[in-house]
Amino acid sequence: FWVQAFTLVHCFDTNSTSTLYIVAMASDKVLTMEEVAKHNTKEDCWVVLYGKAYDLTKFAKVHPGGAKLITDAAGMDATAIFDPIHPKDIMDKLLKPSLTMGVVDAATIKPEHVAKPPEAHKPKPKKKAVKADAAEEEVEEFKKPPLAAMLNSFDFESVAREVMEPQAWGYYSSGGDDEITLRDNHLAFQRITMRPRILVNVREIDMTTKILNVPAALPLYFTATALAKLAHQEGELAIVKAAKKADVPYMLPTLSSYTLDEMLAARTPDQVVFSQLYVNPERSRSEEYVAKLEKAGVQALFVTVDAPQLGRREKDMRNKFTQQGSDVQGDEEEEGGVDRSQGATRAISSYIDPGLNWEDVPWLKKITSMKVLLKGVQCAEDAVMAFKAGLSGCVLSNHGGRQLDTCRPGIEVLPEVMEALKEAGATKETFAVFIDGGVRRGGDIFKAVALGAQACGVGRPVLYSLASYGQNGIVRMVHMLQDELQMVMRLAGTPNIPSITEKHVITTNLADHIVPLPVDNLTMKTYQGLEPAAKL
Repeated sequence: FWVQAFTLVHCFDTNSTSTLYIVAMASDKVLTMEEVAKHNTKEDCWVVLYGKAYDLTKFAKVHPGGAKLITDAAGMDATAIFDPIHPKDIMDKLLKPSLTMGVVDAATIKPEHVAKPPEAHKPKPKKKAVKADAAEEEVEEFKKPPLAAMLNSFDFESVAREVMEPQAWGYYSSGGDDEITLRDNHLAFQRITMRPRILVNVREIDMTTKILNVPAALPLYFTATALAKLAHQEGELAIVKAAKKADVPYMLPTLSSYTLDEMLAARTPDQVVFSQLYVNPERSRSEEYVAKLEKAGVQALFVTVDAPQLGRREKDMRNKFTQQGSDVQGDEEEEGGVDRSQGATRAISSYIDPGLNWEDVPWLKKITSMKVLLKGVQCAEDAVMAFKAGLSGCVLSNHGGRQLDTCRPGIEVLPEVMEALKEAGATKETFAVFIDGGVRRGGDIFKAVALGAQACGVGRPVLYSLASYGQNGIVRMVHMLQDELQMVMRLAGTPNIPSITEKHVITTNLADHIVPLPVDNLTMKTYQGLEPAAKL
């Protein structure tokens, strides 16, 4: 049956003795918890969140935290375990309206209907040490070094690995398949060598620049990363505030832990932000979201184009396997040989449209007056097509090495893209090119700018510094990159950003992946390798 659901908001006018009542109405099907509880299997999985019942049968298969976290709550109210990580509006934002089954009568929700947190999400127990006499003794927990001891971005990563929950660390740190691209994203910068000039007046170094006409302290922005609450309770709110303090733009993520309204409210009145977009198959959902962004003054829209299907992140998958048992992905193989990859493709299409193509670009431009850029371009041909389609720019990115393994780092793709764009008639003013992936040093930023990038995006360093020291950690991480960039600019003979050119770097070996390199100890000692099943 269908009824009108009424919400009564009581507002008191402090300037008079009158009381104002605002009534909002929404037409929803009202369900009892007993009705929801009937849908309690992997094949028929309804979950209650914030008073609404959703059919998450397909979505569970591509849930970043693993299907079991959702299917274990089938037929139950999972609000208590959902709220610490996700925003309240994420299901309404991502799922088709048809998957919202109705509003649940709160009076029918009993204690036995409330899902309990899984063991993997409970606080870590203190470590135990065994003495020679076999008596157990509590060992002092990891002693986090002071923030002042952080000297580079790798330091934050090493601390984050110790303080984060195993599943959260696995989700953030994992890459696609053998993680070759994940590692090469940073190593590629080392295949570019410096070509400094001498006797240049570098008494004053000016690192300031503009990113899509937005002033920034240096050619750096915080790129969109999902579920920042996995790192820190303040999540994206802390990143918004840190971006302001560091004077760099932040690209708001679609898959955030806080709602869009909450992230926007965390801005200062003069703060400019960008936004990332996963295009929803239900285009009206994307149109509503984009309209909300534009109304809020967001300056640019970065449309992710490299994720028509999620990559296989085995470190993340293996971690979920050991934490949750063998039912992380379900037992489809044992139940009849179902093609699991097709199931994942179908499931992800419920919130990220795998059919997005060049014919949709006019629609993207039509629904907003914001600058529209493509995030995830990996070759010159696509960059030129984006330029000819009238877009404002692109990000050369491989999704942090989390999608197609053995594809090239953004910094490696950059020279061919800049050359092709120049031949096509594009200029840095008419079409902005950015890169992300593997940026860990101020020298990396210098090299990207020298090869034509307007700025670099950083993702994991933001999350790791947030997990380690909160908002202040992020700000310190940026300041360290500034210090490094200032030193590199001075030693290279470049007093300001416009003076950095391709003549200051040598890229002869950039595309040659068999060049012997010195061992990068910081990378090797912070990188956590994949483990085969026999080692677990």
